[in-house]
Amino acid sequence: MARIIGVANQKGGVGKTTTAINVAASLAVLEYKTLLVDADPQANSTTGVGFDLHNVTHSLYDCMVNNVTANDVILKSDVPNLDLIPSHIDLVGAEIEMINYPSRENVMKGILDAVRDRYDFIIIDCSPSLGLITVNSLVASDSVIVPVQCEFFALEGLGKLLNTIKIVQSRLNPALQIEGILMTMYDGRLRLCNQVVSEVRRHFDDMVFATIIHRNTRLSEAPSVGKPVILYDAESKGSVNYLNLSKEILQNNGMTKISNQDRIIE
Repeated sequence: MARIIGVANQKGGVGKTTTAINVAASLAVLEYKTLLVDADPQANSTTGVGFDLHNVTHSLYDCMVNNVTANDVILKSDVPNLDLIPSHIDLVGAEIEMINYPSRENVMKGILDAVRDRYDFIIIDCSPSLGLITVNSLVASDSVIVPVQCEFFALEGLGKLLNTIKIVQSRLNPALQIEGILMTMYDGRLRLCNQVVSEVRRHFDDMVFATIIHRNTRLSEAPSVGKPVILYDAESKGSVNYLNLSKEILQNNGMTKISNQDRIIE
């Protein structure tokens, strides 16, 4: 039975899609069967694992609005053990079309429950907004990874998202947990980055992942060739960071024992 993890932040440009793609790919490389769900109408996760949007005939939109099953939409990626439910720009209109659905917040949960026992992990790349699609993603999830850019306004956006998660917990999904707050785009040479990391750790303590995602050129280049960074350059800093993050997630969920050689390196 898969653990379903949403990757969410309503603030754009914080490394949300990069995190969804590379956590999913890293878990797959570690031989855990993984499904990446692109719940963002921009469809960057879909192109980021190598699919041309012109060739995608069915997407998450069809599952949510046209009652197409997940089995009919799932695509196999070039990464062994990694499958994808693609997105499409049509997903923008899904919120309006679903507005009169009974139990409209539970549509994605129903879609994913049908394939849940085929995977070890399902990673959802949430939309950068707090609309109905994101609420659906949070209701379907067991936990949430919250990427936070190491910059001045980070805490402001984080507070809003944590309030939304609390509302979802209280009204729709009491079992929802925070998998962890992930510091992204870190540059150790900048005093501000170090101050933001210290501040977030001071406020949120154990909720913050030990792994930090550093700014990395190879990580930025990988989506342009439609590959997760682990396929693009397995030895790059970005690839090592996301592999360490995946191991930390596995360790936190009691799914693996990390040897001294595999210890998380910041």
